[in-house]
Amino acid sequence: MGTSVIISAVAGERDAEQILKLQYLCYQSEAELYDDYTIEPLTQTLADLTAELGRGYALVARLGDEVVGSVRAVVDEGGTARIAKLIVHPRMRRHGLGGRLLAAVEGHLAAELSAKRFRLFTGHRSETNLRLYRSRGYATVSRDAAGPRLTVVTLEKEAAVTASV
Repeated sequence: MGTSVIISAVAGERDAEQILKLQYLCYQSEAELYDDYTIEPLTQTLADLTAELGRGYALVARLGDEVVGSVRAVVDEGGTARIAKLIVHPRMRRHGLGGRLLAAVEGHLAAELSAKRFRLFTGHRSETNLRLYRSRGYATVSRDAAGPRLTVVTLEKEAAVTASV
């Protein structure tokens, strides 16, 4: 029988190293799409990533010992959760893992960190990302030029309110 993908909180520095390698692999297609290989996910150092993980919340998806997906987030004082760097290994795409990671981080942020709304962003040409986010209830709230080849699309949705029993 095959191994299942398990989603859990980031455990430590070993995860950070695997996340950084996976991030580099996953963002190649974004860099190609915008003809810009200087984007932050491709230039981030292990020290920067480790510091980022310490400031917020992160999940990893593991297939055995291998990290095959990840997502990071931070919640501000106003209750807005900024979700970033949702990545899935290219061989694992189109199997629902991105949606599972997004749902898992949203659930944690709402339940444990009192997030009132979720905000994320992607590039205007990143149709796969836009399709995923819209299918999960996100709506475009702004479009901002970030250079001659890139318009950043910011999407947002309210956190689901659950009734107490």
